[in-house]
Amino acid sequence: MLFLCIIAKKDSSRGNKLKKNSNILITGGTGSFGSKFIPLTLEKYNPKRLVVFSRDEIKQWDMQKVYQNDHRVRFFIGDVRDKERLMRALDGIDYVVHAAATKIVPTAEYNPFECVKTNVLGAMNVIDACLDKNIKKCVALSTDKASNPINLYGATKLASDKMFVAGNSYSGSEKCKFSVVRYGNVMGSRGSVIPFFLEKEKDGFFPITDLRMTRFMISLEEGVKLVWKAFEDMTGGEIYVKKIPSMKITDIANAINPKIEKRIVGIRPGEKLHEQMIGFEDSAYTYEYNSYYKIFPSIHNWSTDPSRIRGGKKVSDNFIYSSDTNPDWMSIENFQNWLTKNHSLVGKY
Repeated sequence: MLFLCIIAKKDSSRGNKLKKNSNILITGGTGSFGSKFIPLTLEKYNPKRLVVFSRDEIKQWDMQKVYQNDHRVRFFIGDVRDKERLMRALDGIDYVVHAAATKIVPTAEYNPFECVKTNVLGAMNVIDACLDKNIKKCVALSTDKASNPINLYGATKLASDKMFVAGNSYSGSEKCKFSVVRYGNVMGSRGSVIPFFLEKEKDGFFPITDLRMTRFMISLEEGVKLVWKAFEDMTGGEIYVKKIPSMKITDIANAINPKIEKRIVGIRPGEKLHEQMIGFEDSAYTYEYNSYYKIFPSIHNWSTDPSRIRGGKKVSDNFIYSSDTNPDWMSIENFQNWLTKNHSLVGKY
């Protein structure tokens, strides 16, 4: 899963959309989301400058070779844990995407202090830097694991979500607006189940944690488009939840190789049987739109403000958006079509 934040300079709410010929910065830009956000955004918005801010010099070096002839793409070594460096990186920036995170669930379980430093303290630094640099808007990319979390990664992302939403109280009416984008398993991304199964195929079996397990499925392209939508629509404080299909882990395995052995190995530390993007507790503040849901803040009566709701339909009081009860399911055939088209890119980003 991914964590992301987009930022911009001074203006008022909805009229301040991501614009062409702007200066954009993406933290964690050499990760899965950045690998897709960068080329799509270069094509759609033609920014004056797109700065890749990350701490991995090897990934930056590899990415520099891809964009060596594109003067719009610049590279900046830095860590969101380092507020001073982040402040320097934001000089002259109009919009920022914050994609930096410690996101692999077992890694977070065994390295909790490091996870907190990046996902919680790093988020605080991004919020403070946005306010101090008079950035326009910030959209923080979250994860399904932040809803009713049982693992440290999810808990840190929930804390991050809460801070970005509350950031609107700090900013006032004329400064940076903060919102959050939340979605599920990014198909084919590094560390996800699809490249894991493809790697294990040579061993002659697929490790299955539990036969009942389900996951939400989303492509990187859909994730990027949801972020763009948030920029166009947000007034500040919303959590955007994309409507996406679910799939059983066993169906993913059978779609890749139906004949291979499926070996039950048990659930990993911090892993859920099913993922959830909207919990029962959030239903009182959730509204439905054509292709997404919006969870409004419980503070300041923003969840009842018509100027924020703008045509949304209130969900039922017992609404839960979970991967096992999702009405939309990805078929094995549709998954195989996606895999055929994207096989060479699986696990690369």
